[in-house]
Amino acid sequence: MDIIQLLPDSVANQIAAGEVIQRPASVIKELVENAIDAGATDIRILVCDAGKASIQVIDNGKGMSDTDARLSFERHATSKIRQAQDLFSLHTMGFRGEALASIAAVAQVTLQTRTTDDEVGTRIVISGSRMVEQEAVSCPVGSNFLVENLFFNIPARRKFLKTNATEMNNIMQAFERIVLIYPEVNFSLYSNGVEMKQLRSTSFRQRIVDIFGKRINQELLPLDIETSICNINGFVGKPESAKKKGFQQYFFVNGRYMKHPYFHKAVLTAFDRLLPNGEQVSYFIRLTVDPQDIDVNIHPVKTEIKFDNERDIWQILMAAVRDAIGKFSDITTLDFDTAGKPDIPVFSPTGTPVEAPHVDYNPHYNPFIDDGESPSAPSKDNRKHVDSYSPRQASAKGWEELFGTPRTDGAATARQAASAPTLFPSQLSWQDDVETVGGGTYDGHETEPIGEGRATEHYQLRGSYIVTQVPSGLMLVDQNRASQRVLFEQYMKILETRTAHTQKVLFPEVVQFPPSYVSSIDTIIDELCTLGFEITDLGGGSYSVSGVPAGLGGLDTVSLVNDLVAEAVEADAAASDNLRRILADGLARKAATPYGEYLSNDDMEAMLKQLFACQTQKYTASGKLVLSVISYDELAKRFG
Repeated sequence: MDIIQLLPDSVANQIAAGEVIQRPASVIKELVENAIDAGATDIRILVCDAGKASIQVIDNGKGMSDTDARLSFERHATSKIRQAQDLFSLHTMGFRGEALASIAAVAQVTLQTRTTDDEVGTRIVISGSRMVEQEAVSCPVGSNFLVENLFFNIPARRKFLKTNATEMNNIMQAFERIVLIYPEVNFSLYSNGVEMKQLRSTSFRQRIVDIFGKRINQELLPLDIETSICNINGFVGKPESAKKKGFQQYFFVNGRYMKHPYFHKAVLTAFDRLLPNGEQVSYFIRLTVDPQDIDVNIHPVKTEIKFDNERDIWQILMAAVRDAIGKFSDITTLDFDTAGKPDIPVFSPTGTPVEAPHVDYNPHYNPFIDDGESPSAPSKDNRKHVDSYSPRQASAKGWEELFGTPRTDGAATARQAASAPTLFPSQLSWQDDVETVGGGTYDGHETEPIGEGRATEHYQLRGSYIVTQVPSGLMLVDQNRASQRVLFEQYMKILETRTAHTQKVLFPEVVQFPPSYVSSIDTIIDELCTLGFEITDLGGGSYSVSGVPAGLGGLDTVSLVNDLVAEAVEADAAASDNLRRILADGLARKAATPYGEYLSNDDMEAMLKQLFACQTQKYTASGKLVLSVISYDELAKRFG
């Protein structure tokens, strides 16, 4: 009995749709790319319910005839290629002929289109690959696609769509990738009737500024190089603009967005030793190569592209970025202004020797002795005084009055202790705290410090670890992570009780967020304000920061807010209950006691006291180990 049979077109279309159409953003990408291939100079995108309810893309391209409009929804129907050889000379965004068929297989689609040669246009309605109606209609030149009820006939696929905020972020991300590489096209984006972006035709650099804000304009270094293998142009960020989160990185080849980790490494190599560990710069790089030297037909999404000469382009790209850094970055240069400088003689083998410059100075001058005479003309008595100088004599001349010496009486000691800077407000003994927390044990080890009626002596190792003795052995505490744990619980309490204190900044700072953050930024900003930030919406993705949580005045305000928001967006925290933990943990890591900072014994005792008052002591909020106890048995084994 024969068991192999051909799949119906409806089933085959749904299988193809699973690769091409993954979410509403995929629909927008395919329709907008088709509009660009059709020569459109003005494209409007309208979405409702983050694209789940409807997606509409309107363009002023060349449009389609009634026959082409009907045929465009068939699988592998395309105007881009005619034969297999055309795959190696592509100049269009689309070519597979699967996008419209895939969309029509999983949604209800209405198309209105007209060419310049036709007096009336065509209206087609398709639902789940089935033609519902086709009729003549009056409409402008171009195409108008309306896609409704995405995945209406595949409930399992629709169930796996994310929240509206997440899907809107994906739409904005797809929108950014397209509008960046086509700055000559007008774009507008609307969500639920509200205008999200309005971009006019402009230059590549101005389009970057329009999307990511004016601040980025000061951070860009231009790239422009032409070779027989490829042409490279665009922009990379200055080294000082590097950040750990929120950077923008885009590669384009022949007008197409691509992901290429190998070329990304070339850019990072060019910045070798110029960037702090873990930080990266933004870049917007366009490559132009011979279409025959690349293969875009690897995956239906067409973001993975294979190059025939990757190594050569890698070298060219790295050299181009290094050249941009060397030419345009603000590196301190030598000062050749010789006004007022000593005259340095030039060597001449035939000329007469020039006497070396002579400098007048007083070898007997001593700043600790004041005899009322000019130091440039010392007397004999003064010189004798200098020859027999000793620190004890200098002290007798008023050294104490000038700098002051510490007093040893109890009142002075108390005043100094009260005025000494501390990292933590509490100065209670850790011994008291361990007794309060209870048990005297931690992780199977006794943690009550040795010593009765006095504070335990702690030791700071390499400015990173607190070492202290406990009855069962030695305990080592990572001072940075311990501080993180303490601050995290403090910030979580602030978020729950809404008792934050704000410290005003001297001059308000402006933070610009990319369009992909728009759908979730409001929720994140509200929680940041609860933590003690003062942030005002200026419109267009710009926000003014006029206050920060108390105690954070020394941090870079713009970087701090950027990093916190970027972490929350990347973790999709705005759409979950995890947002407060993400923000509290991020702020705690920024404000924690850094490695290398000196801590007095009182500081270390206060830190340990607060750590053991936390609900969890052994791990940070992100799961990193805070402390470890080495027992005497382990020590004995090491020395056995």
